[in-house]
Amino acid sequence: QVQLVESGGGLVQAGGSLRLSCVASGRTLRDYDVGWFRQAPGKEREFVAADSWGTTYYTDAVKGRFIITRDNAKNTLYLQMGSLGPEDTAVYSCAAGTRGASFLTSDWSYWGQGTRVTVSS
Repeated sequence: QVQLVESGGGLVQAGGSLRLSCVASGRTLRDYDVGWFRQAPGKEREFVAADSWGTTYYTDAVKGRFIITRDNAKNTLYLQMGSLGPEDTAVYSCAAGTRGASFLTSDWSYWGQGTRVTVSS
């Protein structure tokens, strides 16, 4: 079992930056594919980014603005977000699994509770 706890969300102005963290416990993240998803108000949860064995993937909407990284020594996953816009407002959740960098939520085994990001215009 892997427990995931996100932090770092908050209110930011458009054009600003935030770094989200996801601390894992129970197992080492090194053994898993890891990812970030988000759910905007009234919308389905959607894929944002993933790291599968050192290869990173991003949804087109965040390419060039977001960076996913992990620190294996700290057993922590990060999402550095830049040039934020109101369209990035959502609850961001980290996930871990073993089925690759899937954009399908059903392919991920472990989820954090989410951290809210609000971008004001």
